[in-house]
Amino acid sequence: MSTRTATPKLRACYVISLRPVGGHASMRRAAAAHGAKVLALSPWRIEPRRDAGTRAALRAALAADVVLFTSPAAVRAAAGLRRLRPRRGQAWLATGAGTAAALRRVGVADVAAPARMDSEGVLALPALAAIRGRSVALVTAPGGRNLIAPTLVARGARLLRADVYARVPVAPSPRSLARLRALRAPAFLALGSGEALRRVFDALPGPLQARLRCARVLAASERLEQQARASGFDDVVVAADARPRSLLDAAVRGPAPRSPSDSMRSPPRPPRR
Repeated sequence: MSTRTATPKLRACYVISLRPVGGHASMRRAAAAHGAKVLALSPWRIEPRRDAGTRAALRAALAADVVLFTSPAAVRAAAGLRRLRPRRGQAWLATGAGTAAALRRVGVADVAAPARMDSEGVLALPALAAIRGRSVALVTAPGGRNLIAPTLVARGARLLRADVYARVPVAPSPRSLARLRALRAPAFLALGSGEALRRVFDALPGPLQARLRCARVLAASERLEQQARASGFDDVVVAADARPRSLLDAAVRGPAPRSPSDSMRSPPRPPRR
C-alpha cells in the first residue's frame, strides 16, 4: 500500500464487506488505499447454473429486443454457457459500470449503463422508456432487485428471465463472528445490497446485530439508506454508487466515525417495524 494515498481519517478503521464469498478483493484494495482493513461477512456464495432449463432460458433471453444484465456475476455465468453476441437492432444494457465492463471483457462493445447505478437509474435508460409490446430480458439470479421487473411489466413489456446463477446462503464463519465480537476500532458497513443486509442480520445473534449497528453505513443509494435506517442504523451516509472506491470516498467525506465501545454504552435504536 502506498502511504501517499492513505487517509488518516480511515487509518486503523475497518470496512465490513457484505460481498459474496471470494468477492472481497476489490473492497480490500479500496480500503487499503485509505489505510483501512476489511472484515468480510459474506451472506452467500455465487453458484453458476448449467442445467438444460437454464440454457434454454438464456437462449430465449438473448433473442429479446432488450437484454439487461444485472451484475458482473450474471455476465460471467451467461458467458460460461454460450457466446454473448448482440444481434442487429438489439439493445444490451447493464445495471452499472462494473457489469458493463464485464460485458466488454467478453466482447460486447456496445452496451449502455446508467450514471445512477441503482434500479431507478436503470429504469431511466432510454432503451427502457417505450417498451410496450417489446420483449425485455433479465439475465440475473433469483431474488435481488425487486423494482425493475414489476416496473417493466407495468410499462407493457413482455418480460423474459434467465436466472443463470444462484446466491447460495452461507453462515458467517466462526472467525468472522469472533472478529466482529472483538471489534473495537471504528467501522464502516459497505452497503450495496439490501438483500445482503437482511441475510447477514438473520444469521447474526442479537448481541452481534447490535454491534453491527454501531458501524457507520456507506449506502450505495437513497433507497438503501432508508432500508438501513429502518433496520436500526442511525449513522448513514449515501455514496455515489456501489463501487468500492465510491463507498470509501463517502466515508472520507464524513466526520470521524464512532468506535463500537462508545456506541455500545447506550442501546442502539431498534429497527422500525
